[in-house]
This record gives sequence, structure tokens and C-alpha cells, in this order.
Amino acid sequence: MKKIGEKISNYFKYTDRLLWVLIIALNTLSLLLIASMQRAGEYNYLRTQSIALCIGIVGAFMLSVIDYKFLRKFWWLAAIAGVGLIGVVFIYGITVEGTDDMAWINIGGFSLQPSEIVKVCFIVTLSAHLSWLMKSGKITDFLNVCLLAVHGALPVMLIHLQGDDGSALIFALIFGVMTFCAGVQLRYYLGVSAVAALSIPFVWTRILNNDQRSRFMVLLDLDENAKSVYGWQQYQGKLSIVSGGYKGEGLFQGRRVGYAIVPEQENDFIFTVAGEELGFIGCCVILLLFLVLLLRIFYKSANARDEFGQNLCIGVFALILSQVAVNLGMVLGFLPVVGVTLPFFSAGGTSLMVLMLCMGIVQSVHYYSSDERLIIKPHSND
Repeated sequence: MKKIGEKISNYFKYTDRLLWVLIIALNTLSLLLIASMQRAGEYNYLRTQSIALCIGIVGAFMLSVIDYKFLRKFWWLAAIAGVGLIGVVFIYGITVEGTDDMAWINIGGFSLQPSEIVKVCFIVTLSAHLSWLMKSGKITDFLNVCLLAVHGALPVMLIHLQGDDGSALIFALIFGVMTFCAGVQLRYYLGVSAVAALSIPFVWTRILNNDQRSRFMVLLDLDENAKSVYGWQQYQGKLSIVSGGYKGEGLFQGRRVGYAIVPEQENDFIFTVAGEELGFIGCCVILLLFLVLLLRIFYKSANARDEFGQNLCIGVFALILSQVAVNLGMVLGFLPVVGVTLPFFSAGGTSLMVLMLCMGIVQSVHYYSSDERLIIKPHSND
């Protein structure tokens, strides 16, 4: 027992305790909001979220004690798993209630969203790809940048074909942040941005369907149509946030939450529950926790002992940052609703378990970089 106690003590001595505190704080707030929200329905979201959290904690702990270089050694397994999971959806994919995309599979009565697991696989494979290019000094070569683009486009296109454009967008943002931080030159991003801007008319008329175009148009709709059909969810969500005022109505006291006025309040629009019941102060606390978490992960990247560890942390950083930004943009009416969850908060077992695994990877980078504090200098993006 004494040896076990010493091992546990040493573990918490060399892992990032602040990171664990932030994870606990975010998950505690999440469970409280989900417990309050489920007053409006019969399904026990709190139980599912709690089970997912427990599994995620165990997974995070296991990953944190395994040297992250193990992931680089077997990056090809992550690649096979990622492609396989996407392929399974094309064969056995289902559409769950409240969504319009075929992005889930059913296992033993539980729905699983493979694209969430693929995010970890993608971060691992792209980190390995980038670290090799960084070590060999080929990160700025045109041909290698093109190969990187193929690496990033593969999951984006496959997931787009499943109708899950929200996840496809997150993959694209993760790719952009990771490659830029690794040293891919700015001119490539400017070129892609120019092509994207020129292709807007084609995408609008040929790629987007009527529902997708309507979700964009409602953002600019100044008449009463913004309060119905496509704009109803965002309109009611903003009303819920405003109704909370400065201090909020209190946990388990939100009337609009209790009547489920906002559709999908347990999922993409969980922030509206925070706005109504915790008010402006509570929302600021949540955003502050996210900010500190992101800064901490970025700091872990800067202090990683090698390029692979740096890229892994940047990948997790990009995952959380992009989902927070897109989700809040949806809820506040700055972006169309594309089905992106708020990390740690939105009800969803697969998403939470994946986020916890990502935290385990960051802890591993910290744990195995503690003996030699090699600060990798940033790469030029001119």
C-alpha cells in the first residue's frame, strides 16, 4: 500500500495539477447544467454523461502514464482506425433524433458518433506527419504542403459526404491551426482563402442545399422570418441568455429551461442553459475556464520535448478552440447552426470521452517532458 501511495503521489507531482483542476471544474459545471436541463424530459442525460466521464477519466489516466512517443510509433494504426470508423458509418450509419445527418452507429442500444473518435486519430496522424516534415526541414516545400493538404482533405470530404458538415468544419480548422503553428507559410493560406472566396457562387448554387442556404440567410433576415423555422432555435436561445440577466435565475430555477423552450438545449445549445440560470457572471466564468485551459495547453506545447509532442498539444488546442468558437457563434447568431457541440458541456458520451482522452495526451506530453524542458522555438510563417 505504501508503494502504491508513493506512485500516486509521484504521478500527481509530475502531472499538471492545474490542468486537472480545470478539467474537474468544467465537468462539474457541465453535470450541474445537464442535471438542471433534464427536468424538461424523460431521458437521463446525466447518467449517460456521468458514465462517459468516468470512462474518460480512466482513459485519460492511462494515456497520461504512457509515453506519447508510443503514439508516433503506431501512427499507422490511428490512420487505419480513422478510415475504418468513417467507412463503418457509410455501411451502418444511422440518423439520431434531432439531427439530419447520418453520422452515428448503434452499438448495443447506444449511439456512437465515430467522427468524434476520428478527431483523435487525425490529430495523431497529422502530428506525426508534421513532426517528420519539421525535423527534415521540408515543411515549406510545395510538394509536401500539397501532400499535407491531401492528408487534411481526406477526413473533411468523407465526413462531408455523410452530411456532418459541422464535424467537417472542425477537422478543417484543426488542420489549419496545426499546419500554421508547425511552420507552413502564410502565402498558402492566403491562396486557399482567395480560391475559397472565388468559389462562393459555385458552392452556394451547386453544393449547398436549400436548408443550408436558409440557415445562412436567416442570419441576415431582418423581418419576422428570423423568428420562425430556421431561425427559431437561435432566436429562442438568445432570449434565454438575455432572460438570465446579470446573476441568472439560479440552478434548477430556469423556467424556459424547465419547459425546453430552446430545441436541443442539452446538446448544441447548452450555453443557453448557462445564460438563463447562471447569468452573465456564470457565462463569463465558463469562458474564463476555457481561456485558461487553452492557454495551459498551448504552454504545454511550447515546453514539449520534441516536435511530435508540440503538434499533439496544438491539435488538442485547435480542437477545443474551434469547437468553442463555432458553438458560441451558432448560439449567439453570428454563424449558422451546423451541429457543433460545446466541449465538456454538451450532452454526448462519445464527445466527452474523446475530450478526456485528449487531456490524457496533453498530460503525457507534460509528464514526459518534465525532465528536460526543451522549448521549441516557433517557426516562421512568412
